Amino acid sequence: MSTLELNEVFVGRPSVLGVKRDVPVYSAIAKSRVESSFLKLDEINLAGDDQADRTVHGGVDKAVYVYPAAHYAVWSEQGFAVAAGDFGENLSVAGADEYDVRIGDVWSWGEALVQVSQPRTPCFKLAMKTGRKDVIPAMIDSGRSGWYLRVLRTGEVPTSGLLTLEERDPVNPTIAEVYVASFANVAQLGEDRRAEYWALLDRVLAAPALSRQYRDGLETAKRRWEERNAG
Repeated sequence: MSTLELNEVFVGRPSVLGVKRDVPVYSAIAKSRVESSFLKLDEINLAGDDQADRTVHGGVDKAVYVYPAAHYAVWSEQGFAVAAGDFGENLSVAGADEYDVRIGDVWSWGEALVQVSQPRTPCFKLAMKTGRKDVIPAMIDSGRSGWYLRVLRTGEVPTSGLLTLEERDPVNPTIAEVYVASFANVAQLGEDRRAEYWALLDRVLAAPALSRQYRDGLETAKRRWEERNAG
């Protein structure tokens, strides 16, 4: 895997997605396909894109959200009425999935350089968008999360063509491995499997390009486990 084929590009601005406890919920998960051949990418967003709450979405470590196009058919087969763009993704791509892509991978995209920073963790807004509360556990259980990119070099980017892999450290975990480290039920693992899990978690935490926010969450979970099971 040295290239990703860019199928479609999506952008959107925050709007009212629905109502929760009588309060309007703003989100930019509803995005539209970009029709122009090129657009600008800065350190935070593609031109025309934004987020409603950058404490949980967007920001420098989550500037662009990528989703494998092969997943759409699987979701449909499982009864979820979804299509390209319905997950709030910016890029729909072919050629790789979560088992291929690694934290820290650097890709050239037109004039820009982008780097894989973390997987996507689903939230209630995805459930509101799809009309299915079970989409959240389904994404977690399946690992069909997609991944986020940070922008190392800004510039004009095409809306079709290829992203080319420029840099990779094979020691770094794949997106799928990060998901296992994030959501495995450690209490249900046997002693040998638990040792494998801690080794994987340490490898995930050692990846320099893993986003700070995601790393903090894993470190907090690890610390709480150790405190509960001390002695």
